Amino acid sequence: MIKKYLDNFKDFPREVWILTLITFINRAGTMVIPFLSKYMKENLHFSYSQIGWVMVFFGIGSIVGTWLSGKLSDKIGFYKVMVFSLFASGIVFILLHYATTFEELCVGILVLTTIADMFRPAMLVCLKTVTTKEKRASAYSLTRAAVNLGFLFGPVLGGLIIMQSGYEYIFYADGATCILAIIVFMIFVREKQLPIKTAAERALPKNVLVMKDKPFMLHLVICLITGILFFQIFTTLPLYHKEQFNMSEFDSGLLLSLNGLLLLLFELPIVNYVSRNKINNHRVIFIGLVLMATSFLFLLYPWEGMLFPMMLFMTCGVMLTFPFANSFAMERSYEQREGKYMAAFTMSYSFAHILSAKTGMEIIQNSGYETNWIFMSILGVVGSLLVFKLFAMVEKEELSKATMIPVESDDRK
Repeated sequence: MIKKYLDNFKDFPREVWILTLITFINRAGTMVIPFLSKYMKENLHFSYSQIGWVMVFFGIGSIVGTWLSGKLSDKIGFYKVMVFSLFASGIVFILLHYATTFEELCVGILVLTTIADMFRPAMLVCLKTVTTKEKRASAYSLTRAAVNLGFLFGPVLGGLIIMQSGYEYIFYADGATCILAIIVFMIFVREKQLPIKTAAERALPKNVLVMKDKPFMLHLVICLITGILFFQIFTTLPLYHKEQFNMSEFDSGLLLSLNGLLLLLFELPIVNYVSRNKINNHRVIFIGLVLMATSFLFLLYPWEGMLFPMMLFMTCGVMLTFPFANSFAMERSYEQREGKYMAAFTMSYSFAHILSAKTGMEIIQNSGYETNWIFMSILGVVGSLLVFKLFAMVEKEELSKATMIPVESDDRK
């Protein structure tokens, strides 16, 4: 059984393993974000509305960063973008703990996320460059496994550091791991060593625009909804743990680490199983969204024991949505336009972070936690219904291509 599990990790190029390693180093140091809302509430004494606005700036910076990354990755190459992003964000993380007023933190978070979120689209382009089409979903899941392994340690270590030394030191730890990760990347992966793909997997037509790719745009809406649901575990849920059950940072960190452990153990085998059996990805995403929507219903019962099944359902939903959403985005992207496509894809999650935090905080402040959980559950149902629409659009597109009939929803002819 162990051998079968390990077989999921075979046949990846060296660059994928290096990307996986630096992702683990970086994510193991993810200590600020899981506790940011609690830090603002307990240490800086911000109101729910102020916390929501800081998270809005978090999302705005993420949008700007992903847009810049898409432009720069296509123009100067993803390697330079990745190096700048991780090194500079490490410096900003260290400086961020000096921001203590509402205005300073808004600016600091805006700068941080603008720089930090330049990394992900560039990394996705890198991943596409060094892998074949058949291995992309698995390679992406491998890097996500590194995220999840790092996330096993980050929240727990962050909680321990906060309890022993205070919030200040988690900013130093987060910054140091960013810098360490990019140093490792620069040592083991050189720009000139990266393989160059000469054959375009998708021919680039004239005047191609991401905005005109209607199936892709609907996919972004679904990703937006998925992100809004997922980001609740980093924005409203830690506050709920404290206010409803008086949980410590360490206990919250342990619960978040459960998410990372389950994803680490089961995501890649699930992705490989779906790929081997040629199961339609949109059906898998539909099931994932239903599970995510259901997870919030457990929170309607104010008992601490409900936090475990809530996290279990949320994690299973994440396993069935995120990898396949990423795979679809990669498949839709054109050669020479990967940066723009990956930036648009990542940007959907940036918008999700804004809406997740601000919407959640406003609902809680005005109507309470229960109303927020009901709203998120309904939103998940809406997202799952949109998956059916996307499935129909893609089927129609493929049928039209097979019969040589032009497709109205796509400008690829």
